[in-house]
Parts: sequence; C-alpha cells; structure tokens
Amino acid sequence: MDATNNFKRHSVDREQTSMQKKHGQETIIAHCGRNPEQHYGAVNTPIYRASTILFPTLGQLDAKDGAKLRYGRRGTPTTHSLEDAICALEEADAALIAPSGVMALSVVLMSFADQGAHFLVSDNSYGPTRKFCSQLLSRFGVETTYYDPSIGAGIEELIRPETRLIWMESPGSQTFEVQDVLAITAIARKKGVVTAIDNTWSGGYFCKPILQGVDISLQAGTKYISGHSDIMLGTIACTASVYERLRETYLRFGVCVSPDDAFLAMRGIRTLGVRMRQHETNALAVADWLASRDEVIRIMHPGRASDPYHDVWKRHFTGSSGLFGFVIRETDRTALARMFDGFTLFGMGSSWGGFESLMVPSNPSVYRTATQWSPGGQTIRIHVGLEDPADLIDEIEAGFARLKSA
Repeated sequence: MDATNNFKRHSVDREQTSMQKKHGQETIIAHCGRNPEQHYGAVNTPIYRASTILFPTLGQLDAKDGAKLRYGRRGTPTTHSLEDAICALEEADAALIAPSGVMALSVVLMSFADQGAHFLVSDNSYGPTRKFCSQLLSRFGVETTYYDPSIGAGIEELIRPETRLIWMESPGSQTFEVQDVLAITAIARKKGVVTAIDNTWSGGYFCKPILQGVDISLQAGTKYISGHSDIMLGTIACTASVYERLRETYLRFGVCVSPDDAFLAMRGIRTLGVRMRQHETNALAVADWLASRDEVIRIMHPGRASDPYHDVWKRHFTGSSGLFGFVIRETDRTALARMFDGFTLFGMGSSWGGFESLMVPSNPSVYRTATQWSPGGQTIRIHVGLEDPADLIDEIEAGFARLKSA
C-alpha cells in the first residue's frame, strides 16, 4: 500500500473539510464521520465486528492500493468513521484511534524515539507519560529533559541538535498550568522539531492545537469524547507531515480498537458540545463558591479571571472544562477521610470527563523534577459533572463541616 493511498484512506477528504469550515462546530460534530448511503441509510455507522476480510478475485486481493478494508486489525467501517470524526473535531489532516489514552501517547512517543534522541517534556505531564519516558525510552537511549510548563519561548534554549520531540500538556491535569503553545510551536517550527500536546482537558472542543501550529494533538478519549465512563479510548490527530511515521508505529504495535467502543465514542461525540458547555458552567459555579471558603487557600482554574494563567488561556481556549483543582489548609489523613468518606454525589476515582462528579486528594509534587509543587496545603482534584451545581456545593459544604469537626 503506497503512502499516498494510505494517507487518503485515513484522513478527512479535503473537499469535505472545506465544506466543514462553512459550518459551526456544533453542526460539524453532529454530522462528521457519517455516511448513511454506504450503510443502507443507517444514520449511524453500524458496529462491524470483523477479522478476516474476503476478496472475490485474486486480482482484487493483489491490488494492495485498492482496498480500504484488508484486515480487521487495520480498521473497519466503524473505526474508520471514528477516525474521520476525530479529524473533523480537531481540524487535523489525519487521525488514528487507540484502545486507551496511554496507548495513544505510547505510539506518539515511540514514533520519534530514534536512538540517541532527546525529548523535551513538560514538568506537569500526566504520570504515565513521564514513566514511559524515564522507565522505557531511557532503555532505548532516548534522553528526556523536563521543563517548566511556563517556559514559553524560552524553550529555544533547551533545544539540542538531537531534539526530536517537544511534549506539552495544557492545562496540566493536576496543577492546571496553561502553556504558551503558540510561542512554543513557533520556536519548534523554526528549529524543525515535532510538537505534540495532550489535549484531553479541552475535549478537542474548546481548543484546536493543530490550528495553533502543533503537529500532534492526542486525547484520552476515555474522558470527554466518551462522556459516560464506560469505554477506554485514545485518539491521535495530526498533520500530514507526521502521519506516515505515526501510522507505521501504530501498525507495528498491532494497535486496534473494539468496534463496540468506537461506536460508543461516536455516540459521545454527538453530544460533546452540549456536555462541555454544561461542564464549564457547573465547574465555574463550584469554583467560585470554593473561592469564598476559608478552608480553601488556592483555586487552580484557568477559566477564572483571577487565575495566573487566565490571559494565556484566553489566547488558546474558547472555554473551560469540568476539571480543576484547589488547595485546602493542611490537614491529616484521618480528617481528610472524614470529609471524603461522607460524599455521596462525588465519587473517588482516577478518571474524569464522565457525566458524574469526582474528587480525589492528590500529591503532584511526587512527579516534579524541573519545578516544585509546594502549595502550602492539601491539593485536591475535582471533576464537576452534569449534576445540579447547587447540590454539589451543598455536599462539599457538608464535607468541610466534617473536616472541621475532625
């Protein structure tokens, strides 16, 4: 299969993309990745479960550049529809989907892990990203330098001749620093370095990194794209310049996604805009209330005007999601348990992005090497779901009462 046909098969048609630019984002996500005429008029692409794909003639079997479907692992109409939808959502040239966010980031990192390569990775990055670099890539001779997420154009001083990748996460999913992506990508393009960003916080709805000069935008689709806490998914959206390299790594790892999960992700995309706007409204209401409480000494929410990253956030985002952080006055684990164990609306769990609210205490300092995290109290990460924010506020207020009594 030659590179040209391979790219066309896994990217949004250019004419289709041109038409999409005439429509609003809500219209695009309602219609992207749908071809009813190809599926007997079905509005949604059906679930195709397949491994073996049969060819009626030897000639068609041999025509490697002519078959869109060759083997189930390489994709089905269901997974191809999701790739098209991710392309449209992120306004990218091409997309790949993976069975988890960690698999997506692993494919990206391995794609540029040349022997002796140097990576620049933001110090606020997701724990598994750091572990992949420090525990696995180091064994292949790849060196990683962690940098201050506030570095902006200062990234130029850290770039070496062997630097192959600059990794960003904005905002950081535990400490919520917003990176100056526009400044970093301008430097990276001048130096010929590939850039990648974890775009999970925005859901691909409130931020379009590809339009800001980033080469690769990936998400844990488990979060907002799914929206219902019932699938595992990773997405990789990219420019044409890096697609073939990513695709080669993807194929060599044998990455493939369950068609059932792809179908559910497509269903999630249809309501992404409605959900993201409600998450934003609810989270800001809860954050503003928390800011009024004596127990709280710091709020990390870049969508609030008082946040130190708010101005940078406004240049890169059109809205904010349901995930943010706050810091309460120092307390012991026993008292913290009194507060958390009494919650009924807030669950304690590692994920986020679903319809339900979550809250967990965290300790981001254990991941930091280039910067320090010393907020002066207990850091808490909160995901505000789709419940009535007044009910969530009442529950937190009761939790603070339990904390005080302990």
